Amino acid sequence: MAEEKKDKFEENEELEETTTPSADTEQSEEAEQKEEELTPEQKLAAAEAEIADLKDKLLRKVAEFDNYRKRVIAEKTELILNGSQTAVKAILPVLDDLERALPNIKKATDVAAAAEGVELIHQKFLKVLEGMGVKPIETQDAEFNVELHEAIAQVPGVADEQKGKVIDCVERGYMLNDKVLRYAKVAVGM
Repeated sequence: MAEEKKDKFEENEELEETTTPSADTEQSEEAEQKEEELTPEQKLAAAEAEIADLKDKLLRKVAEFDNYRKRVIAEKTELILNGSQTAVKAILPVLDDLERALPNIKKATDVAAAAEGVELIHQKFLKVLEGMGVKPIETQDAEFNVELHEAIAQVPGVADEQKGKVIDCVERGYMLNDKVLRYAKVAVGM
């Protein structure tokens, strides 16, 4: 059974090898004969028809590309206009907490409880920012780094181990996915 299949396969290969090249040569010979039989007017008409076909294809491709370009511009515009939607949705619960806390702070007699509530809202807000990729720039006991810090003051007369280091952070800096959003404003030891 296997030998019969092998024999049939070999016969088909031999058939294909013998028929394929001759069929190609016959077709090319026929095409050459048809070309020779055509008059110059017929050749011109055929060339003009081919040109018209190519022009049509070109116009279609140009229109298709123009539609693609317009679609991409519309998508980018949509992304720019609604790109902050995710961030705003994440911040809204924190805003709700602040709105509930404000009237209660005005009525509160226990300042410690009100401060604890504000601290909880602050922590929640930091977690929301962290979830979006925002992280504070560390400044405590850090070497001054121009890529992360902005020196707004120099403190003279500090100990040798404090020279070139951040002494105080006036305004916290933040990074978004390893890119600086706002530089930390710091005082540097001299």
